Amino acid sequence: MLQKSTIQLLRFPFSYFLMPVFCFALSFVEPINWPQTILAFVLIHALLYPASNGYNSYMDRDTESIGGIKNPLQPTKQLFYTTLILDILGTLLSLFISWQFAMAYLFYIICSRLYSYRGVRLKRFPVAGYITVILNQGTLIFAMVYYAANNNSLDNIPVIGLLAAAFLIGGFYPITQIYQHDSDKNDGVKTMSILLGKRGTFIFCATMYAIAFALLFVYFSEQNKIQSFFVLQIFFIPVIVYFLRWFLQVWKNESLANFSNTMRMNMLASTCTNLAFITLILLHYFG
Repeated sequence: MLQKSTIQLLRFPFSYFLMPVFCFALSFVEPINWPQTILAFVLIHALLYPASNGYNSYMDRDTESIGGIKNPLQPTKQLFYTTLILDILGTLLSLFISWQFAMAYLFYIICSRLYSYRGVRLKRFPVAGYITVILNQGTLIFAMVYYAANNNSLDNIPVIGLLAAAFLIGGFYPITQIYQHDSDKNDGVKTMSILLGKRGTFIFCATMYAIAFALLFVYFSEQNKIQSFFVLQIFFIPVIVYFLRWFLQVWKNESLANFSNTMRMNMLASTCTNLAFITLILLHYFG
């Protein structure tokens, strides 16, 4: 029987915040191999991400708010074994797509462990930790999803899409750390958000998103699909409005860079981004 703390710290709902990269990659594939796409979705969002979150929580033993959880429970050894089982199960099931997909899946697991494991702890270093996250949650996941949906082929994979995925995660990730400065410092961790400061985090994230959208503008222009780019912008209007409003509030009062506001930002950004890319997928099929 899984303990309450184990279920909580696997943070299944947090996978929703990372779903935009999956939808983003899928929007570049036509036609889509749906059986493999569904399997890839389950592997990534129901096994890979929860195991990564759980292992990170097992190593961190947070006593203050973390992504998606205001009052985290303390982990037990059961959490560690559960993450191990999820990793093994996910890697084995990945073989139903291909051994190449399974190797990429395993590579993500290794990077995730190096990020959290106390003996290495890449998350201690702002730049190394940041690069590890954006290349894995952004570029690698994009490539894995594209590969599975495109009948186990990376032919015609858009390089701009790979770069944009990294920058999209690059603009999202530091914001998720902005309310954890004190707890991270106490744990000997220097995140990118700590390095930038709270005001600097907003400026940096806005810059990363601007680069991502500049890349997408170039891509859609080259493909004569500029209307798709403007469809994306419509969905991002609520995100931009909230982001700017929150930024101005934090500029005056940094205490407003708190857990509640961060989770609202994450939920709004994830929902709008998912809807935007799902709309593009539908337009490709029925437009």
